Amino acid sequence: MLNTPPAITGNTLITGGSVADNITTAVPSGVIRAYDLSSGKLLWAWEPVIAVTESGKAASEAGDNPANAPLNADTPRYQQGTTNSWSYLSVDPELGLVYVPTGNTSPDYYGGHRGNLDHYSSSVVALSIETGDVVWHFQTVHHDIWDFDVPSQPTLFETDIDGRAVKGLAQTTKQGYVFLLDRQTGEPLFPVEEVPMPQGAVPGDYTAPTQPVPVKPRSLLDLPGERGPIWGLVPWDKWACKNTLSSLRYEGPFTPPALEGALHMPSAFGGQNWGGPAIDPGRHKLVVNTLHMGTVVQLIPRDQCDGEGPEPVADGPFLLEPSEGTPYCNRRWLGFVSPLGVPCTPPPWGTLAGIDLRTGNVDWQVPLGTTRDMAPWPFWYIQGSPNLGGPVSTASGLTFIGATTDHFLRAFDTDTGEELWKGRLPTSGHGLPITYQLTEEGPQYVVIAAGGHAAMGTPPGDYLIAFRLPEDS
Repeated sequence: MLNTPPAITGNTLITGGSVADNITTAVPSGVIRAYDLSSGKLLWAWEPVIAVTESGKAASEAGDNPANAPLNADTPRYQQGTTNSWSYLSVDPELGLVYVPTGNTSPDYYGGHRGNLDHYSSSVVALSIETGDVVWHFQTVHHDIWDFDVPSQPTLFETDIDGRAVKGLAQTTKQGYVFLLDRQTGEPLFPVEEVPMPQGAVPGDYTAPTQPVPVKPRSLLDLPGERGPIWGLVPWDKWACKNTLSSLRYEGPFTPPALEGALHMPSAFGGQNWGGPAIDPGRHKLVVNTLHMGTVVQLIPRDQCDGEGPEPVADGPFLLEPSEGTPYCNRRWLGFVSPLGVPCTPPPWGTLAGIDLRTGNVDWQVPLGTTRDMAPWPFWYIQGSPNLGGPVSTASGLTFIGATTDHFLRAFDTDTGEELWKGRLPTSGHGLPITYQLTEEGPQYVVIAAGGHAAMGTPPGDYLIAFRLPEDS
């Protein structure tokens, strides 16, 4: 199954795949395949598992792709349940590399069975376009039991840092971190620290003692000012949210899934998600949107999975997911919300930020969207709505983005983050906007697909909406 189109470079087509989350450990392998476009011949296949050479180095990092090695007749070609890549691949033909963003090993919220299957999970992996061998990989989450898989395309850029020309790669993540890497070597362009995180997983599993956290850019989930963990539209609402949180485990963004239920903030929706960032190469600016909301995950012992199980630990609808092959099934609430359906965490629930690629500094971060179309009037005033999508930036210094639960396409000043314009849509536009000209001297257009999104609670639609930019823009 494919969520995204393949990458094409020269005469080579490279593709990953995707699997249904939290169904079973026996999902298909996450193998990456390359084909000859002229003949359809399979050129190579890379399976994201570690095979160790006599030297102790991963075979695929020693120029020996284990997926291409001859097998005995009784040896399966690919292992089930391995890390897959469902998002967009990126290519650098000059370096001869394809960059693969990987998810975590199935299922998402329990990993006691994984063993060495975690080696390439939740990582950016650079493969040789010619052979499929691993040139480098950078892991953004160790032993990912939060569904923090790398959700968006590795975004390539060139800039200068301290007078040195850099071929860079920006990777946005669900945990709200942006990793800026040297795309030739995989080394961070700014320091990344291993930070101790909460410990104590459910029986049979474990948590990694530390997680990688970039010093620059700062976490886009960390907003200035006093922000309590609980918010409510009215006092009763806030009390209900506080009462729910008191029964959940919550120790920050890497709180492990728990039998009593755990608040995951950010959630599997992000932070950042599949929309990815935009690059303005002339301004050396990365523009990225962020979701600031949580979800609740509860693991349930296998012998309680067939009946009603324990009482729900949060308000709102939830998914009951089997995660067969593990000691637990799980409940997953798509939002941490009050009985009124209002987010329990404080607004803004969505922001847009501009990052200087030369310094790693967050130059600005502003609320994105409002609660219009999410709440009845007069409650349209709250700034920063839930969002899923991504931006596009133009050479003239404009950044366009839909993504919000309110039904608008917006234009922001790429230098300052000031909202300059918004155009009404028939429903929310969670697709990526595109911009184009038909002739070199002709007008410029911006187009977005407005289709709504079930997970965001926005109405479905099948619209393509185009706007023409003013001549002086």
